[in-house]
Amino acid sequence: MTLLKFVDDQWGPVGSFNWFATHGTSMSRTNSLISGDNKGAAARFMEDWFEQNSAKSDELGTDEIPRRVSSIISSIHNNHHELLELASSFQSSPGKPATRVSSAARRVRSALRQADKPGFVSAFCQTNCGDVSPNVLGAFCIDTGVPCDFNHSTCGGKNELCYGRGPGYPDEFESTRIIGERQFNKAVDLFNTASEQLKGKVDYCHSYVDFSQLEVTIPKEGGASEVVKTCPAAMGFAFAAGTTDGPGAFDFKQGDDKGNPFWRLVRNLLKTPDKKQVECHSPKPILLDTGEMKQPYDWAPSILPVQIFRIGQLVILSVPGEFTTMSGRRLRDAVKTMLTSSGSGEFGSNTHVVIAGLTNTYSQYITTFEEYQIQRYEGASTLYGPHTLSAYIQEFQKLASALIKGQAVEPGPQPPDLLKKQISFLTPVVMDSTPAGVNFGDVSSDVPANSTFKRGSTVTVVFWSACPRNDLMTEGTFALVEILQGKDSWVPTYDDDDFCLRFKWSRPSKLSPRSRATIEWTIPPSASLGVYRIRHFGAAKRLMGSIQHFTGTSSAFVVA
Repeated sequence: MTLLKFVDDQWGPVGSFNWFATHGTSMSRTNSLISGDNKGAAARFMEDWFEQNSAKSDELGTDEIPRRVSSIISSIHNNHHELLELASSFQSSPGKPATRVSSAARRVRSALRQADKPGFVSAFCQTNCGDVSPNVLGAFCIDTGVPCDFNHSTCGGKNELCYGRGPGYPDEFESTRIIGERQFNKAVDLFNTASEQLKGKVDYCHSYVDFSQLEVTIPKEGGASEVVKTCPAAMGFAFAAGTTDGPGAFDFKQGDDKGNPFWRLVRNLLKTPDKKQVECHSPKPILLDTGEMKQPYDWAPSILPVQIFRIGQLVILSVPGEFTTMSGRRLRDAVKTMLTSSGSGEFGSNTHVVIAGLTNTYSQYITTFEEYQIQRYEGASTLYGPHTLSAYIQEFQKLASALIKGQAVEPGPQPPDLLKKQISFLTPVVMDSTPAGVNFGDVSSDVPANSTFKRGSTVTVVFWSACPRNDLMTEGTFALVEILQGKDSWVPTYDDDDFCLRFKWSRPSKLSPRSRATIEWTIPPSASLGVYRIRHFGAAKRLMGSIQHFTGTSSAFVVA
């Protein structure tokens, strides 16, 4: 992990960016909830940690994942009977109209209620994660529990049964928390010990490059060189096999450098690759000739952005894809060698080179030449043939040379603007409705009357709701937990940003206009004792297309 710490002259530390390679696939494709996965969890943990601890001490520790609210709101009542009496006076209220800003205003970390001091921002960035999985226990067959076939990631010849297991298996939420916590802990360690100040120029170079038929000079033994070419984009058979983080279907498998006659026939109905294309991509057997498929628009990009940022002795390589561990290492080494051996005196042994992955556009995976020969998922998804990595190294060396010399870079060919041509198969929301006599936001299933919950238990409330796509509640929240302060003042304590609170939306059938929102709060060990309630915010679409925002509130309950 490489961490960049931002320190303001007036406010002190205001943020950090770090780069560490792992896929955001702790939550599998069976998860239907919007999730920031392990990197989103890590970012939330670190921002809460800083806010909770910055006022306490300059030297911050990481004894546990922070929970900021309990340190702000003290336990106001110690008498359980008194708490129950207070809670019983707050019954669930009927759903009622609300404004769009009401959700944002009640959010725990709302910008509308923050002081003038800038909020701490922690970014857990992606880098060369192409072959790095957070499911660190390994891949196992879901039918037998034995490890998958090592070379092909199959179970009895089928890839559909081979899944990776995270450290919290079988609980994906726990795996997400653990992997997020590991990144959070390392980031805090680097943050607290950061001592090398960035000094020097701030600069960048950017260019567009056509990777579909790019001439690349590669070294050969004995000091000679050879000119090769990249290929128009194509996906191999093993691409359809998926990975152990998300297996494919049918009879595809990783490590397939031969292909299958039946799927070749199916492929040819879409586009038959010519002999030149087949030879160019060898040993990849082409399943989809995406670079030569143009209807209704290009199936794969050919013109890609390459970019270098310089902040003093830190150099950031912005790559439009997922480099594997070794391909990323080779790219970093090639650029660093060029910078430090240039003789310019600007880049010394303390030069740091990081890769910012999946940047500016997306062009699948980039493997080494050797990895490409094996044709696992990543090799089959390396779009421009076996020399794709060499092409990237060549183009980034050009940018590095321009950066050293302070020369302008040719902008290159402009990629096509396809924004107005995009096709979506996501059907729009027609309308939302509730049963007769029921309002949006009404409680469908409330907490039990006079209920008391212990820390670690889960509180569940179900509301009559509407499709969340009507308003994504950007800067707002769908779910909210509030604590009672005094006799009648409710203070936001947990919302969509918090790992302990889950918002689940469902409808009885796909065509039904009725829907419910289930909000589950697993009470953290650090939650303050007191009286709580759960709220839901949403937006319903009327038959004529107008949007009505609403809110609903559960009955109060006690945490003791």
